[in-house]
Amino acid sequence: MLQRIREGLTLVLIAVLPFHAFLVTVGTKLIAGSGQSPLPVLALWKEAVLGMILLVALVEIFREWKTESGKWKVDVFDILIVGLIAWSIILYFVFHFPLSTFHFAFGFKYDFLPLVAFLILRRVPWSPWFISTAVAVLLSVGAVVAVYGIAAIFLPMSWFTALGYSDLHSLYVPGGPLAPFQQIESIGIRRMQSVMSGPNQMGLWLLIPWSIAFVDLVRRRSFAGLLVCSLLVVGILLSFSRSAWIAAAVIGAVVAWKHLSRKQMVMAASFLIVLAVIAVAAFPSIVLRATSTTGHIDRPLQALQIMKEHPLGLGLGSAGPASNRFSDACVDLPAGSDASWAQAHSQLCVFVGGNQVQPPLPSGELRPAGQPADRTCSCPLLPENWYLQIGVELGWIGFILYVTLVLMLLKRLTELKIENVKLKKEEFSIFNFQFSIGLAFLGISIAALFLHAWEDSAVAYTVWILMAMGLLLRRRIH
Repeated sequence: MLQRIREGLTLVLIAVLPFHAFLVTVGTKLIAGSGQSPLPVLALWKEAVLGMILLVALVEIFREWKTESGKWKVDVFDILIVGLIAWSIILYFVFHFPLSTFHFAFGFKYDFLPLVAFLILRRVPWSPWFISTAVAVLLSVGAVVAVYGIAAIFLPMSWFTALGYSDLHSLYVPGGPLAPFQQIESIGIRRMQSVMSGPNQMGLWLLIPWSIAFVDLVRRRSFAGLLVCSLLVVGILLSFSRSAWIAAAVIGAVVAWKHLSRKQMVMAASFLIVLAVIAVAAFPSIVLRATSTTGHIDRPLQALQIMKEHPLGLGLGSAGPASNRFSDACVDLPAGSDASWAQAHSQLCVFVGGNQVQPPLPSGELRPAGQPADRTCSCPLLPENWYLQIGVELGWIGFILYVTLVLMLLKRLTELKIENVKLKKEEFSIFNFQFSIGLAFLGISIAALFLHAWEDSAVAYTVWILMAMGLLLRRRIH
């Protein structure tokens, strides 16, 4: 009974997570009106459901331990995760970094809550029914997200503001509603965001159902599989998330290496290289995006410099998405850009070519340092690299522990093929599931080199929960 409850709650969680940003935005508009920040009581539903799942799992674990007098088996993954959490607590309470409890709490939520779920859910059984249902749910939700995302590219701004979104695009404003979409710098082309909080988040989440669909398509080559796979590919492409593109290419390469002949691989690789060269030559402003690319270089270098100057880190919650929540909304524009649009939004911190813009003032008033006029801007610390974010927060020790955890997990995934050779024929679908989730984890881990890839709850909770099923301490899928 407890297992059924846990599996039912988990299905609800992974099915609704991709719609979280959309539902919270619409719910906040209905309850509090327009222009309001997401209501915490709505925004925290996912943590409440995850908490119930983990509570049920802990009861199951305790019952098994009590009835079977079993021992809590500990492995390297447990040691690394507990080590990371312990180190963050030591830094907070012993070294007393000047960060609030809220910084620590949000940092824990983003950095460690998915890892805690992974640690616990590896110790409970999962039924074949749940695995097959979860796969069907992810593929169905992925198709819905892609179809709505394609339609939303052409919807007017009035549609989004009626739902509760901000009338600004491409901006995250703490204390304000979500932006409905992002545009590619000054070109004006919308990036597909669908029901999620941003195009990067959507592109990375689509890697999960796409990994499943692509593996299934190669194995069965059905028309339905081809249709779903095509929709997901279109969604990933229209997100214009280059990190998601790279991750998808790596996933495709791994699948091709396992299923195609050498000649077929050479032909496929040649075609993709030619296609990439044509795309760069024909659409350099879309593919290269100088301002964004510069940020992906400068910010990791800044993070490395901080790690050099602060080898123990700045404390949990000092960088990445947690930092975003406690900082001003800062907009960096290339030199020569027109920032006149920002005058209507006096609380934005706008920089053009590194210089803060000046607000318009009535005649005779002294000009302040920049916009906004009432305070000094505190911009978020975003290393644009999840591993360096951990390094900035937890220093070199935390950085090494986290990178080791990811590498050990990837190593464990490569060992599954050898173990699954011994499985019975009816259990082969379990290996396909493990392989697909392993591909998604690999892709997102690569994307984390260029983005805060694990910041979105739909990506983090879904992948780490599914990884818990794929990497059980012992085979307990029954």
